[in-house]
Amino acid sequence: MYIKSFLIKLIMNTAVLGIILGIFYAVNFRDVFITSVVLTIIGYVGDVFILPRVGNTLAAMGDFFLATAVIWVTGNTLEMPIAIETASFISALTLMIGELYLHRFMEGHIFEAQITNPKHKRGYYQQTNLQTEFAEEVDLDKISKEGKSE
Repeated sequence: MYIKSFLIKLIMNTAVLGIILGIFYAVNFRDVFITSVVLTIIGYVGDVFILPRVGNTLAAMGDFFLATAVIWVTGNTLEMPIAIETASFISALTLMIGELYLHRFMEGHIFEAQITNPKHKRGYYQQTNLQTEFAEEVDLDKISKEGKSE
């Protein structure tokens, strides 16, 4: 299942970067593919280790900042003739939306299958042993005085 989710992430990154950088900014496919592979490898390692600990939303925000940085750095390194700041921001924003769905897939097919006992789940909303307690305040002095007077 790790290979399947890695390939899904690679295809998603290549497609999004191919559309945004390739079509709208006229970057050649070799540069788009190099950027996509670098982003996929770094991002997937982060997804495997960070996603189970922090949850979908925080991991997606982390992927946004990671994608912005990786696209900006590889764009400058490969000397892409575009406004790399704007292109990296738009690409990272689009990738973050896709990452939300990829993280749901990974949580359901990779991480959830490994956790059989719900008490061992990690995450903000995944604690299943929490309950709300409702009670009235008890005045022990009043109760002890009533017990003595009877």
